[in-house]
Amino acid sequence: QVQLVESGGGLVQAGGSLRLSCAVSGRAFKIYAIGWFRQAPGKEREFVAAINWRGDTTYYADAVKGRFTISRDNAKNTVYLQMNSLKPEDTAVYYCAADRSPYRVVLTTDDGAYNYWGQGTQVTVSS
Repeated sequence: QVQLVESGGGLVQAGGSLRLSCAVSGRAFKIYAIGWFRQAPGKEREFVAAINWRGDTTYYADAVKGRFTISRDNAKNTVYLQMNSLKPEDTAVYYCAADRSPYRVVLTTDDGAYNYWGQGTQVTVSS
């Protein structure tokens, strides 16, 4: 059984920072890409960032490029999302997800390509 557990969400003022963590267990973590997605109230879930299995390739949504950084520590089976210069429009539930295909070469923003999901962590940015 694969489990992903997010942590690190909370309430922060605009311009502040948060670091989300995604701990993965139950599968060969090192060979799968991991993605972060978010869903705001009344909106569709959207892609935020992804990192490949080796940790040397990343991809970001335009809305967060330059403000968010995704990274992974394969020794700890954990992926991080460092979020800086937060804006009220970043308010959402943030989810991490594991790619269904090992050793994926080209990262994907399609949530259908990710088959294991965490329960989500709430991020609220006040103005």
